[in-house]
Amino acid sequence: MSAAQPSATVVKQAIQWMLRLRESGPDQRLQRKCEQWREAHPEHERAWQRVLSLHQDLDLRAIPGAGLALHTLETSERRLHRRQALKLLGGAALIGSASWLSKDLQLLTDWRADYSTGTGERRSVTLPDGSLLQLNTRSAADLAFDARQRLIRLNHGELMLTCSDAQANGRPLLVQTRDALLEGVNGRFTVRQRDDCTQVSVSAGQVALHGPGPSALHWLGSGQHWSIDAHGPRVVEQPDMDAAAWADGLIVTGNMRLADFVAEVARYRPGFLSCSDDVADLRLSGVYRLADTDALLELLPQTLPVRLHQRTRWWVRLERAA
Repeated sequence: MSAAQPSATVVKQAIQWMLRLRESGPDQRLQRKCEQWREAHPEHERAWQRVLSLHQDLDLRAIPGAGLALHTLETSERRLHRRQALKLLGGAALIGSASWLSKDLQLLTDWRADYSTGTGERRSVTLPDGSLLQLNTRSAADLAFDARQRLIRLNHGELMLTCSDAQANGRPLLVQTRDALLEGVNGRFTVRQRDDCTQVSVSAGQVALHGPGPSALHWLGSGQHWSIDAHGPRVVEQPDMDAAAWADGLIVTGNMRLADFVAEVARYRPGFLSCSDDVADLRLSGVYRLADTDALLELLPQTLPVRLHQRTRWWVRLERAA
């Protein structure tokens, strides 16, 4: 990592300042104190800019319990170490909305990755060897290119890799996840790191899946879809979603459960999105554009017996229509 990157401790301090300012409103005294902290050291300003770039996705004020925690953070400053106060904030918000918080706070760790994306963001990077790396929403990856290999570590999320020269100077082009080590031979493939497995879909060419042992090598061919977990790899015969469509800003489904579709859309928007159990098994097929997820959700009642229950823009639930 570059020496210019701020430390985790300083980043936490920047987060605390952001939370105080957002909760207090136009408090000039507090703003001056924040400015003094930022000016005290160049590392403080770098951390502030990092956190500021994430503030639109990290809307903690709307999370149940966050208001009380922010108040505690202010009034407890004399009694609690800053790290303890920040833990208090996380605990209160976690009680209010565990899934939402864990989804959004992942952004705070991505600043250390070589490449990362925020909510609803896609990013394309031409690698030093000419290969094209594309990251989907909420994804993070690190590069380790040296004289022996070209390695991409997918920390979380999803990538698409279009290979340029699969064996440049004898260096294999590798993608590593928690469950798999993949070698791009040629063509294009997508890799998604889920909580319980790694999913691989090959759009063109071939991919070699390396496993433990001298004979544990699987060839993944064009048009194939695989799932890899602790029990090994298996072919997915009929996926309910086009694994590569996100690169074109689309979700393309085929007889997909509504609950799975909602979980997929939730990856591309901040806040809380769910559906009730009595509509979870409804099925849908179609092409949906990701550019405006609000408009996307408004399409669903036109084809399914559901309605949108919306408390705020950041809290939406699909329920059975009356």
